[in-house]
Amino acid sequence: MMVIGITGPTGAGKTTALREIEKLGGAVVDCDAVYHELLASDIGLQVALCNRFGDIKNTEGGIDRKALGRVVFGDAGALADLDAIVKPFVSAAVDRALAQAREQGKRLAAVDGITLIEGGFAERYDTMVAVLAPVEDRVRRICAREGIGEDYARARIAAQKEDAFYRANCDHILYNDFIDPTQFARVARELFEQLLTQYEAGGIR
Repeated sequence: MMVIGITGPTGAGKTTALREIEKLGGAVVDCDAVYHELLASDIGLQVALCNRFGDIKNTEGGIDRKALGRVVFGDAGALADLDAIVKPFVSAAVDRALAQAREQGKRLAAVDGITLIEGGFAERYDTMVAVLAPVEDRVRRICAREGIGEDYARARIAAQKEDAFYRANCDHILYNDFIDPTQFARVARELFEQLLTQYEAGGIR
């Protein structure tokens, strides 16, 4: 089974690209969704976080994400500790999801994460694809998708890695400057089909 790492900044169009993976019969593992599920359900992670950051549980027994955010926001040391605690739990959960996809006979899977490169995950996958887009397009998409103001959207974008980082660390770039999303979807599908063909022919290992 070929595993593609999909990364890139918010608002670039990763969701559209990932839908094409699914249309090809592939499995998609969303690291952000995995993390949120673990905060709600993994007792080991909850204990580790409470030991470091205090009682940050919600009324349902999971981790209160807003309370956790308040603790680590603006504190580089706390954020580094959070990353160190969370990474092995997320990594193990992603591995379980990929193993399940293999058992199901999937030929293709994609792992979606905005910090795959920084987290050291990228080297574990067969190839890395970054989804990038012009800043103004990203601002427009984020505002429309999340109902936030333009200033806040720009602040979020400014806090993320620049395109040069992804270009330097990824094997392939999908640049989403299309007005029509179906055009970008077609380009993404063509790339994934090409990569899968190369992989199954032994050209990507």
